[in-house]
Amino acid sequence: MQLETLRDLFIHELKDLYSAEKQLVKALPKVAKAATNPDLKKGVQAHLEQTKEHVTRLETILESLGSTTRGPKCKAMEGLVEEGASLIEDEPDKEVLDAGLICGSQKIEHYEIAGYGTVRTFAELLGEEEAMELLQQTLDEEKATDEKLTELAMSAINIAANGGEDGEQDSDPGPPGSKNKQPSPSKNGKAKVAPKKK
Repeated sequence: MQLETLRDLFIHELKDLYSAEKQLVKALPKVAKAATNPDLKKGVQAHLEQTKEHVTRLETILESLGSTTRGPKCKAMEGLVEEGASLIEDEPDKEVLDAGLICGSQKIEHYEIAGYGTVRTFAELLGEEEAMELLQQTLDEEKATDEKLTELAMSAINIAANGGEDGEQDSDPGPPGSKNKQPSPSKNGKAKVAPKKK
């Protein structure tokens, strides 16, 4: 398809997103099966159903524009899906696997947020109000999914992958190679100072 107008580019990008979503419909069941955290597994399964709805919306929009869904395979999504499959095949520790699955899922979400944000703007410029509303709905859902993944990662999964540690330390060890640690603050906020030797 030769791209000569913004409408041509709009349709091209819609087909790219359609390919991306269709690939996700096939990939997400494998992600859900691999996930060990119950909340992550449940979230992936819910997003699968949401993704199917995204596919339907894109079909509706493309049909309204007098276009088919046929187009090149989305190479970007293909690469992101392959990364996730490779992680699962490596069989890391289950907590690390869950953290990696969230990492991969958020890469996908960010790609989709960028894509849907762009086509939503194109739809507005082209006066395609119905398409704009449907694309805005999908964009909002992708953003919400990304936020849920962040919350899940920060509240539980990343901590578990780090061996249950939240990364906070009681004291500042000072610069690398320093033998002297900075004094830890006491309960009243003042630094604890060791008594001087007489």
